Amino acid sequence: MTTTQTRTETTAATNPTGERADLLAVLAKHRFFLRNTLRDLTEEQASQRTTVSELNLAGLIKHVAAVEQAWMRFVLGGAEAMEAGQAEADWANGFRLVDGETLAGALEHYEEVAKQTDEIVASLPDLDVSRELPKAPWFEPGARWSARRVLLHLIAEIAQHSGHADIIRESLDGAKSMG
Repeated sequence: MTTTQTRTETTAATNPTGERADLLAVLAKHRFFLRNTLRDLTEEQASQRTTVSELNLAGLIKHVAAVEQAWMRFVLGGAEAMEAGQAEADWANGFRLVDGETLAGALEHYEEVAKQTDEIVASLPDLDVSRELPKAPWFEPGARWSARRVLLHLIAEIAQHSGHADIIRESLDGAKSMG
């Protein structure tokens, strides 16, 4: 391998172009919309339920970070890796801050997860590589998703939760994040 090849591969891994750059830009946009709903809020406000739903803004950040992290484990190691990183904790606690957790900590963790995802996407040899999905009632048995499909799923997940967050924030204090 020549020095020029090494430099070119390093640049491609740190400065993605084309489809990868587009996917990462859309991910970044929707992450911003979600995080922006928490601007200028106290920890108490961010943890407050404002609708009949159990959802709150801090919990949405925590949930989206966990989901993104799990899907990146899937991209790298398949269903077994995805499931190995998931604790058998109470599902509901994945949607709220629990003792010892803070809003600042949840936001920092989400930022770290986003950075890791971006690095993984930039360095994947091929977005077409697919893995068999975990066994779950909502997945067709034996179905496979490519890294590309996972990224599209993450974009949809974050966008959907950004909409939830916008409604919660507007119900909290009238502020709008996306409108």
